[in-house]
Amino acid sequence: MIGRIIETDACVVEGAEWLSARHPQFANAFALCQPLPLRRTTDGFDRLFHAIVGQQVSIASANAIWGRLESAGMTAEAAIDQADEDALRALGLSRQKARYAKALAAARIDYDALRQTPTDAVIKTLVAVPGIGPWTAEIYAMFALGRADVFAPGDLALQEAARGLFDLPERPTEKQLRTMAEAWAPWRSVAARLLWAYYRIMKSREGIR
Repeated sequence: MIGRIIETDACVVEGAEWLSARHPQFANAFALCQPLPLRRTTDGFDRLFHAIVGQQVSIASANAIWGRLESAGMTAEAAIDQADEDALRALGLSRQKARYAKALAAARIDYDALRQTPTDAVIKTLVAVPGIGPWTAEIYAMFALGRADVFAPGDLALQEAARGLFDLPERPTEKQLRTMAEAWAPWRSVAARLLWAYYRIMKSREGIR
């Protein structure tokens, strides 16, 4: 199922109000954290390639590498497909990420078709590509496709925020948080926005690194 698509700030507010009416913890978070960010992005090959570039490196390093790739005209699917791995490594990609980039280009994903594809099938399509794990696929569905009811329970910030907001004795596991999030349908991606926003407040209060 595709469900609602988040296109505007009003959609985010609608979801936050729905969650707040049913869960006092989200009402508290929304009061502290509004306005919540829209966080919509474009979709397509470059969004997933950008996610691969950013894996396990600092934001500054990822931005520097991406800048070199853009300057070299190496952010489009056709360009990556034709490039060899050594050329990609020369622009700052590790050997592994160069392989992932080539695999993504070779996958020939129909990005336009994904817009009309049920979320579960989107996730399945993306995680079949080397270098694309569940978190990356869920984030793509959430922000590039605007799906209102997708969550990323493997995200450590979401886990930590859920621990604080719901006064849990310890940080929930990915499986536990996925189960918790079922109660937040059909606005799980807005629940994620609320939790990420609340996490920033927690960091300042508790000195979380």
